[in-house]
Amino acid sequence: MSVITPEEPAIVEAPPRQSLLGRVAGMQSVWILGVLLLIVAAFSVAAGTKFLSTSNFSLISQNIAVWAVLGVGMTFVIITSGIDLSIGSVLVFSSVVAAKIMEAVGGDGWSTAALGIAGALVSGIAWGALNGFLIAKAKIPPLIVTLGALSVALGLAQVITGGIDIRSVPEALTDFNTYIKILGIPALPFVALVVVIVGGIALHKTRFGRYTYAIGSNELGARRVGISVDRHLILVYALSGACAGLGAVLALAQFGTTTIAGQSLTNLNVIAAVVIGGTSIFGGEGSIFGTVIGLFIPAVLQAGFVIIGVEAFWQGVAVGSVLVAAVYVDQSRRAAAQRGGSHPSLLSVFKTKK
Repeated sequence: MSVITPEEPAIVEAPPRQSLLGRVAGMQSVWILGVLLLIVAAFSVAAGTKFLSTSNFSLISQNIAVWAVLGVGMTFVIITSGIDLSIGSVLVFSSVVAAKIMEAVGGDGWSTAALGIAGALVSGIAWGALNGFLIAKAKIPPLIVTLGALSVALGLAQVITGGIDIRSVPEALTDFNTYIKILGIPALPFVALVVVIVGGIALHKTRFGRYTYAIGSNELGARRVGISVDRHLILVYALSGACAGLGAVLALAQFGTTTIAGQSLTNLNVIAAVVIGGTSIFGGEGSIFGTVIGLFIPAVLQAGFVIIGVEAFWQGVAVGSVLVAAVYVDQSRRAAAQRGGSHPSLLSVFKTKK
């Protein structure tokens, strides 16, 4: 009589735990920081002290302030595997609404400015919530919804103003950027810094942020565990619209006008910054820190090209090229992770491709 012995369970070895240095090396934002430092070094050699001057970095910080605010909302959107192409047009529309309100009320004090700020925020949130509703409830792809909103919001702004910029911005708002300085830098970058810090805490330390990652990683799984995906998507796009409304206020304070024709590259710069900074266009991965690093790429390129006398049109070429490269790297990392079971560093991705 034979005795049947139970088979011994197979021993599955856990993948080796990656060291802290390895995890840091695998962060795209760290590599992008290295690229940024190389760009700064190149412009420093080409332009010398003119590029490294305090006035130049003050200008860069002001240029990046509006993009940083927009980038916070865009980071949330892209982590959900969505996209918001309308953010620049919503900024323009919100600035027109704010300017019209302030023009109708009259006066140069903060009471007038406060009404305009409220109008910009409400119009931005309304556009974002409408985008989110159409995406979540009507199931229209984010690309189509926000592409349509891009055209409609910009068109309505031009209809309201006749295509002519409104310059009746209260002095209280423009003086805030001109005369209030911290460490020699105008106040707007510090307003953006506060928004970035709050956005980082909300994304990385709250349930709202965890739900955002969960939806981007696996929307069906998020629904099965009880997350109200539709409601959350509406809130995320409303947040993006709110950031566009606040960005409109900052732009009015900086330029003293609605700059209707001056936001043509805003969508590209913000989306490029978020993706270049390591937020995956496929969703489920990203950070506010990476977005901030990515924001400096177009801002530094813009300032550097102006100083060395290169046509500003080359900025779009450079930013677009870096954006394509960043998406390629993201795809390569994901493919390598599926094969190996973990996220490799960018260096290992390039070695695999050879």
